[in-house]
Amino acid sequence: MTFYQELQLNQAGSKALLKKSETVKKKIYHMMVYLVKIAVTMAFCFFFVTVFSILFGNENSIVGVVVLLCIMVFRNADFGIHTEQSTILLALFFVIMTVCPHLAHQFSPIPGMLWNIAALAVLILLGCHNPFMFNQSTLVLGYLLLYGYDVTGKSYQMRLAGMAAGAVLTCLVFYRKHKNRSYKRNLKDIIQEFDIASSRTKWQLCQIICVPLVLCIAELCNMPRAMWAGIAAMSAILPFMEDMQYRVRKRIVGNIAGVICFTVLYFLLPSSIYTYIGILGGIGVGLSVKYGWQAVFNTFGALAIATESYGLKGAVSLRVIQNVFGVVFAFVFCGIFYWSVARKNK
Repeated sequence: MTFYQELQLNQAGSKALLKKSETVKKKIYHMMVYLVKIAVTMAFCFFFVTVFSILFGNENSIVGVVVLLCIMVFRNADFGIHTEQSTILLALFFVIMTVCPHLAHQFSPIPGMLWNIAALAVLILLGCHNPFMFNQSTLVLGYLLLYGYDVTGKSYQMRLAGMAAGAVLTCLVFYRKHKNRSYKRNLKDIIQEFDIASSRTKWQLCQIICVPLVLCIAELCNMPRAMWAGIAAMSAILPFMEDMQYRVRKRIVGNIAGVICFTVLYFLLPSSIYTYIGILGGIGVGLSVKYGWQAVFNTFGALAIATESYGLKGAVSLRVIQNVFGVVFAFVFCGIFYWSVARKNK
């Protein structure tokens, strides 16, 4: 395996290579390559988001994050159908992520919830057909991030331009990477495979209904950063309850651990470098394979931003409350939903 090929491995692949190293020299080499990959990735991400912020305004830096996430994921992930149809779907998903979160803010929480349900139905039923590809962690997460960082006026016009540029760039990368693959299924097959009795369809419906419902309840309770609860719910919803139990437990423990670590760093480090705690969290996520550790380090970036608006105490309280509420509600909701559907089918 060449140096470049090793750079293309994901975290699990790099760590598996480290474990298989037969000598100390090889282990040191593989560790060096792994660290170089993390450094290059972080530098590229920082540069990419910075460029988007310069071109489309600081209020739209989140657009750079969403576009970058889509490019990095969909250059490898697909939708399981013909590449031409998948590319058209990807463009449609960008339209939905651009327009629907903004329009949902024009309504009160309950009508906004219905609008979000309709938008997520398209994203999940057509784009998240394989739960184990975790496309929902890209499409639904991108939707929620744009919902949580909504803008108006001139800033929204710039957001339209930024998302349009991001859609073109992502579709070009996607088509180039997948054009030579052959698929037996098409969009019609995906629609025909909708079956309320299947674990996949039940999982999709839980995502579609539960995530907007969590957002709505958080907003009705006047909770700031309602998107945190939605993201927590999205990440916890899986086709099988046993897997959900693991996710819920790790999400809660990971967030509490992340809050404690962030608080310690907040008091130990000078205020001039608080913003870099989020970068440290990004590096930690890059080094993490297990979901629990990812939950720990994801907390750093979220709190680094929220602390500027709500102070340390307010940001920490919101983070813990929103995440515990999101995952627990999702777990209970899915348990009832799965049980109800199974009973009806019997």
